[in-house]
Amino acid sequence: MYQHSANFKNKACNDNKFRYNKTMIQIGIDSFAANNSDITNPIVNQQAMDELLTQIEYADQKGIELYGIGEHHRKEYMDSAPPVILAAAAARTKNIRLTSAVTVLSAADPVRVFQQHATLDIISKGRAEMVVGRGSFSEAFPLFGFSFNDYDALYEEKLNLLLNIRANETISWAGKFRPALDNQSIYPRPIQDELPIWVGVGGTPESCMRAGTLGLPLMIAIIGGETHRFNYQTSVYKRAWDAAGHPAGKQKVGIHSLGYVAPTTEEALNDFYPGYKKVFDHIGKERGWSPVTKDHFLMQTGPLGALVVGSPQDVAEKIKRHSDALGGLSRFTFQMNVAALTHNQVMQSIELIGSEVMPRLNSHSMAH
Repeated sequence: MYQHSANFKNKACNDNKFRYNKTMIQIGIDSFAANNSDITNPIVNQQAMDELLTQIEYADQKGIELYGIGEHHRKEYMDSAPPVILAAAAARTKNIRLTSAVTVLSAADPVRVFQQHATLDIISKGRAEMVVGRGSFSEAFPLFGFSFNDYDALYEEKLNLLLNIRANETISWAGKFRPALDNQSIYPRPIQDELPIWVGVGGTPESCMRAGTLGLPLMIAIIGGETHRFNYQTSVYKRAWDAAGHPAGKQKVGIHSLGYVAPTTEEALNDFYPGYKKVFDHIGKERGWSPVTKDHFLMQTGPLGALVVGSPQDVAEKIKRHSDALGGLSRFTFQMNVAALTHNQVMQSIELIGSEVMPRLNSHSMAH
């Protein structure tokens, strides 16, 4: 259902974006490197990783602009070291930007985070980015010797250190959670003049305000509910941006959403629902959520819901509605592998995103 074209020609960067409400929207894909199994089987893991790298390579060929790798420390996901996966992908791709999605900065050392992504930037010839956040699971905190009670303080301190490192080759710094740095130089430096750092949030207004105050682009993970309800968070972000005196109109808002594209909406819903229910019922047992129902799923994939699952036409229209609801988007990324989809299903979805969804969005932009 998908083909690799030997004659494929990479389009110019502007062909991979569309201008909507005077905002460039980048279309990307995020992955947690799921092996669709809770068994730590080396053969299963090897196959899943090879399939993931093949998917990233194919996304590059189809003109998709961005691929992100999350960070988890659970046996159903293999993304505990995102820069390693992204470096392997860099060697197999030419144009696609490669980012973490997200780096759990609260439990990491900002020096190492910067060094790893700067190295990735060199390997990829200037295509590296990172999205930094606090993480949606708690496993990383005890694993690396931190207390979950310091959840917010850890993140605030480490984000400020990371930005300091980005801005200065040599720094002196002291904080609460990491040994001090006394006139230390940090290498390597990236190819890009300013390595892109996005703030990844789950929707808390305080996090959105922090991103705006610091003048950083904002990436919101919207995995449920009604998208338009996040308009408050984007408004908080933009007000904080303006209040801090950052250049008007330069703020960026992106959303990471569960999504999948198939030839028809009926097929997409039928493909996505079984794995979606399995994964979220499993997470729900840990967090005390009610089991997922088909009615709930259909509400989430409906016109106002956060899930972007359907035919190319329906998906393109829903991305446009999301952009309207939030006052304009700079970036939209699909998260597909939370639904335990097969490799062939993901490859087909990548094909349709590149060949049908993005041209529909480009056509819409030209009409405006």
